[in-house]
Amino acid sequence: MIMSKHHKPHTTEHRKITGYIPVKILLFIIPISCYLNSPASAFAQTPQSGIKVVVNSNEDGAITADEKLTLREAIALVNGSLKIAELSNIEKAQVFNISEPYSRLEFNLPPQQTTIYLQELLPPITKPGLVIDGTTQPGYDGKTSPTAEINIPRPVVSITSAPNTEVFRGLTILADQVTIRGLSLYGFTSYHRDTASTPPADIFISDRFYLPHTTKISPIFGKLPNDDQPSNPPQNVVIENNWLGITPDEKVPNITSAFGISVFNAVNINIRRNRISFHDGSGIITSRKAEKMQISENLIIGNGMAGIPDAIRLEGMINQSEIRSNLICANDGSGIYAFKPEGSTRIINNQIKFNGRRFRKAAVYLMGNDHQVNNNKISDQAGAGVVITSYPQSHRNMIQNNLFSGLEGLSIDLNADHNVGVKDFQNGDGPNPQRNSPNRKLDTANAAINSPQFLSNEFFFGINSTVGIDGITEPNSQVDIYRISGQEGYGFLSEPIGTTKADNQGKFAMNLSNLQPGDRISAIATLPKYGTSEPAYPALIRAINSDQNSTPKPQIPNHHNSPQCVTKPIPEITPEPPTEPITLKVPSNIHFALDQYNISPASAKLLNTIAQVLRDNPSIIIEIHGHTDKRASDEYNIKLAESRANSARNYLSRQGVSPARMTIRSYGETQLLTAGSRKLDHARNRRVQFIFKDFRGLEVIVQETDLQLE
Repeated sequence: MIMSKHHKPHTTEHRKITGYIPVKILLFIIPISCYLNSPASAFAQTPQSGIKVVVNSNEDGAITADEKLTLREAIALVNGSLKIAELSNIEKAQVFNISEPYSRLEFNLPPQQTTIYLQELLPPITKPGLVIDGTTQPGYDGKTSPTAEINIPRPVVSITSAPNTEVFRGLTILADQVTIRGLSLYGFTSYHRDTASTPPADIFISDRFYLPHTTKISPIFGKLPNDDQPSNPPQNVVIENNWLGITPDEKVPNITSAFGISVFNAVNINIRRNRISFHDGSGIITSRKAEKMQISENLIIGNGMAGIPDAIRLEGMINQSEIRSNLICANDGSGIYAFKPEGSTRIINNQIKFNGRRFRKAAVYLMGNDHQVNNNKISDQAGAGVVITSYPQSHRNMIQNNLFSGLEGLSIDLNADHNVGVKDFQNGDGPNPQRNSPNRKLDTANAAINSPQFLSNEFFFGINSTVGIDGITEPNSQVDIYRISGQEGYGFLSEPIGTTKADNQGKFAMNLSNLQPGDRISAIATLPKYGTSEPAYPALIRAINSDQNSTPKPQIPNHHNSPQCVTKPIPEITPEPPTEPITLKVPSNIHFALDQYNISPASAKLLNTIAQVLRDNPSIIIEIHGHTDKRASDEYNIKLAESRANSARNYLSRQGVSPARMTIRSYGETQLLTAGSRKLDHARNRRVQFIFKDFRGLEVIVQETDLQLE
């Protein structure tokens, strides 16, 4: 049940009594800086004491002296804009002096009333040291987690926008040392947003209260109050154990949030052990400053459903930041995308898999200098592994000890700035030639460091079970040898097996005892003044006096590498895979009206059938191909086809199909079912086609059941 405290009118007299002014009106009446210098708390506190406020109602609306202490009232109390004298006696009983130096906001909501439906934007948090702790709600179990990969307990308290109400942000943090813990926040967006300025988000962190909407500020107000004053960004904010963008029952909400955490301007932000999913844009996005930011042990899954597609989008000052030990899975674009950042970041020990669901982009895409990408597992990307751009110049980026597999591109790709297409700069431009000009150092990423070249395309397995390899590369560089997976082309750097150093002429050699006939090997070179190279073209390991190993060993499917992001804490026993082809009786197309991409009731019935088949067959993955008829421009049709595929994917997501099992491709008018020009021909071509595959490599036979046209 949705409850509201809007039953009393917002009259001027009422505001004077309550001390409350709606935020949207306040922005036009008083300087924004007034929010940043709150009056003293209603309690007579010592410098070493704070207050504890217990929220006991899920209602929202005007601040009113009654028996219910709301989240809005609790924030106003700790900020100091609401006085204790303005509360009822019952509300006063929910406020306590505590000996701790900082204030706390806790919850004791009635059972079955644990979702707070916001009627409008909450006041920003301006009280330093405030802890908003959802783990205090009765029923919260901090010892169990629905996911085995990272322990993030299920929240009880949810904060979202009220039905038919557009609220731009969940919580806005302007103060130092604020902690947000154990909450579910979702449903915060704006359909009139400009994501290039200040985006709507579940949690927004900045040094001053920017407008709740995201239209560019300068044309409206000119200069913001305090813009001439030095920036004083919040420091030491902690965001932990929250579920952002996802409901406590692990569903896609009816209204998806625009972004998860927006670090607009802050220092030393710690984002740890959060579950961040199902946002229209990025799960985490930075803007002006996010220095010394720590992003660790988060589940960042299924983001980028409609806007900026990357799981983590880094912009602005990010110096000394670190992205560590996260599971970044099934997002629509890159797992990590650094766009013209200032400073560098360390990307270490992350598992980055099944990304690029909507856009074919690199798993990790970096602009800038001195980034470190080490000890990550990067797999099943609809794009390359790590791409370093060349414009602006990006040098000295170190990419070492990572494990790659299942990529649609090189493991490491260094762009050259004469390849300036969008696809080049999102997903790399392919293998570089050996450097033949000093200019290449300027126009290619990592100063065009030469990739190693083996002196032979085959090396032989000796009688002493060792393999001697040799080659040439950048003088004095470290050379890392990898066993590779993939049977064609460059393959993937799947396992480091040895390290050596090139001499001052670039020659390297070593003996390896951990190879077998049929293995393929590659190598990368790293030199601190340049960075890491692209991989060498592979060489094959053969047995002496035998041509039986002239082809690579066949790849054995990993039956335990299910196309999903998370599993239950108690892993299920994986049955032995069948050997016969899988036969599915399932629709393989849905159709759309002219210029439309919404899901019609007829299409919804077919999608429900597809969702059930996917639930019944967890080994099946699908490609979702968007198509149009041949009318309109190529550019228009590519975008329309993508929107159609995206609509189908999002519908299936709401039916419980994991985003890791679905990849979008847009073909526009390039793959017509029929070349005719009749209305029926156009109707057949306006479609989304589903390609069913078994991730274990078994044949899938589809018996189509649909002939639905619009």
